[in-house]
Amino acid sequence: MAEIPGIKKPSIQTLSQIKDRMTFIYLERCKINREDSAITATDENGVIHIPAASISVLLLGPGTDVTHRAMELIGDAGVSIVWVGEHGVRYYAGGCALTHSSRLLIRQAEYVSNQRKHLAVVRKMYMLRFEGEDVSGLTLQQLRGREGSRMRSVYRNCSTRTGVKWNGREYDPDDFSASDPVNQALSAGNVCLYGLAHAVICALGCSPGLGFVHIGHELSFVYDIADLYKAETTIPIAFEIAAENPDDLPGKTRKRVRDAIAGSHILERMVKDIKYLFASDDDTDEGGEPLYLWDDRQGAVDYGKSYGDE
Repeated sequence: MAEIPGIKKPSIQTLSQIKDRMTFIYLERCKINREDSAITATDENGVIHIPAASISVLLLGPGTDVTHRAMELIGDAGVSIVWVGEHGVRYYAGGCALTHSSRLLIRQAEYVSNQRKHLAVVRKMYMLRFEGEDVSGLTLQQLRGREGSRMRSVYRNCSTRTGVKWNGREYDPDDFSASDPVNQALSAGNVCLYGLAHAVICALGCSPGLGFVHIGHELSFVYDIADLYKAETTIPIAFEIAAENPDDLPGKTRKRVRDAIAGSHILERMVKDIKYLFASDDDTDEGGEPLYLWDDRQGAVDYGKSYGDE
């Protein structure tokens, strides 16, 4: 078969690992294409080039037009695309795993469907929130109560520190402007965190929908992971932005969140924490394309072998 002209699709070994990538880039009102191994964004101000293999998530806002060639590169490079609404409040996402192994996905499915293992993962999630505390003896209901108290304290302290009044989390996903400034900043910041969590989950080959604390939604596991980092990123940033009251509140929030994610190494921590939740110390599996045949006695046997004489 004749080789198709153009740049060769990168192998899984040549793609940069998810922990080595930038967090996210937000684009709006531009045409997105590709030039060699770079994504290009063109508007009335000119063209910018973005190396595809160096980013985790592209947040595409209103007015973006994406070519088929750009999507081909984005898919080959394992970049997650997040289409966001006005001000980045609502989004739809799709991901491309940076691993061909389903090892973590199988373990995730096993843990989520086994009550004892499911509870063990939930405990680990709460332990990540209560660093330095021993919560192993608490019931699930006690853990929820402890988490509720912790979050109320986080909001109260941020309100006191910035002087921004806090009346609770109130927002209308269909009307961004109906919320007060701090809730607008929370909405804009959280969607960035959700997009990053979605990208990491997909990059590791896990399912965004198989959650442990959150269940019943196609992004349940995304919410589980993002919630681990809100208290140190999007919540304090939202109060700071609301206190500054800038003209472009969503844009300022996204930039501040991106800087905080990079400075606190959130992306790398997400990779490490997801593997910790599923009791795996291995790095992202980027070698080979493992494929086996299921066996009711041995679990798995080699693929591509004739078993006719056995």
